[in-house]
Amino acid sequence: MRAGWRAPRLKWPKRIAGGLALLTLVPLLTVGAVLRASYAGDPGDSTMTRGKDAIWLGHAWVDGRKSEADIAAFARRIHGTGIRDVYVHVGPLEHNGSLPASRSPKARWFLDAMDRRLPGIRVQAWLGDELATEGPRGMRLAEGATRARVVRSGRAVLDTGFEGLHFDLEPLHSGDPHFLSLLDDLGEVTRARHVPLSVAAHQIDPLPALHSVAGKLSGHPKWWSQRFFGQVARRVDQIAVMSYDTGMPLESLYGGYVAEQTELALEVVPDSTDLLMGLPFYHENKIGHREVAETTAAAVRGARLGLGRTDRARKNFGLALYVDFAARPEDWSAYRSGWGSRQ
Repeated sequence: MRAGWRAPRLKWPKRIAGGLALLTLVPLLTVGAVLRASYAGDPGDSTMTRGKDAIWLGHAWVDGRKSEADIAAFARRIHGTGIRDVYVHVGPLEHNGSLPASRSPKARWFLDAMDRRLPGIRVQAWLGDELATEGPRGMRLAEGATRARVVRSGRAVLDTGFEGLHFDLEPLHSGDPHFLSLLDDLGEVTRARHVPLSVAAHQIDPLPALHSVAGKLSGHPKWWSQRFFGQVARRVDQIAVMSYDTGMPLESLYGGYVAEQTELALEVVPDSTDLLMGLPFYHENKIGHREVAETTAAAVRGARLGLGRTDRARKNFGLALYVDFAARPEDWSAYRSGWGSRQ
């Protein structure tokens, strides 16, 4: 063995690692370029509020922690905006689909106070639960008795005086036939009451079948297929995309992502259904969410760009603000300045 010779096997892992890094880096750079391009351009003056916006409100409004003064402050806060609907949290549902009346003891007070202060605002009951799709605990939509209890719970909150039902069930996997069946049953109830049925929706596959790949690799298929998104949208009166917690590291990439999500949703949501794009009215730094990237301003601009490119004249379109108790003044300012006023 000659001097200076080294076994070649030690070099191959480095070469393989370098090659894999390159294969990973090139697609990421390509995606980044596409999203940056999607965030470019002028949305146009016609891509402004249609008066179809919504906001998620926390449980404090119905459990006794809020007062008349809070209602008055909220009325001042949303005055002149395009907010028409509020989704107030009255759950969570029990895993068997039931909803104890004790969970929201001040619901009737809240409805009466809103009617006095904000008679033009529609108050919907926000109901949700964790699904047993990725673990042993949670609601099982495959059980017909559970779905029946969810429908009865919906009837009960409508009897209280709420003007619509808003559901947020997570994690909800793409293609779930039991969720579609539940929506069909709930739709019969809401249509009979002449009130809206709305849902908080997962994001749409940015690439075809990405939810399947993500599901196999991580056990958490984050996205819905565009086809399933359309199936859900055709069964409801409003569909609000949870267009946050995207994992985007930069504001421009996040804004471009929201623009792409808006375009994908507009392609399959019928004109008769309100499409609302979610705004991150909260500030956290965690896996999947960076507050310096996922800003209200970027989400508003992204939604406007997607609307302008796909269906500029669409009337049933708005923004949904998540969530009232975490919002800062700058979030409200960005929403108002970026999306416009009804005055």
